[in-house]
Amino acid sequence: MLFDTDILIWVQRGNLKAARLIDTSPERFLSVYSYMELLQTAKNSLQHHYLKNFLSTFGFLILPLTEAIGHRALVYIEEYTLAHGLRAGDAMIAATAVESDLTLVSSNTKHFKPIRELKLKVFSP
Repeated sequence: MLFDTDILIWVQRGNLKAARLIDTSPERFLSVYSYMELLQTAKNSLQHHYLKNFLSTFGFLILPLTEAIGHRALVYIEEYTLAHGLRAGDAMIAATAVESDLTLVSSNTKHFKPIRELKLKVFSP
């Protein structure tokens, strides 16, 4: 599964349901965009270290942006921004899931639902 940024934020806030979801997932992937978002929210180097250690301990694989992901994200922006408010970050995360043939798990599904080819698992905290 590809985990949206919000799932890891739920874990940081102490949500046991989100922690169990990650713990029971046999494969754990994260878009490099989500990784950058998480690093950006850290307030100091200790939080950076904690995040990196958490991702390493749980065996997360960070998926890079590729030309195919960038192209698909652009198509999503063209198709879904005006009608559904899709933002660039969500487009890149969705494109990463589709291009990698992974299910995206997110609790913030408003913008993802219109994307037909996206396999989406809704997380309810």
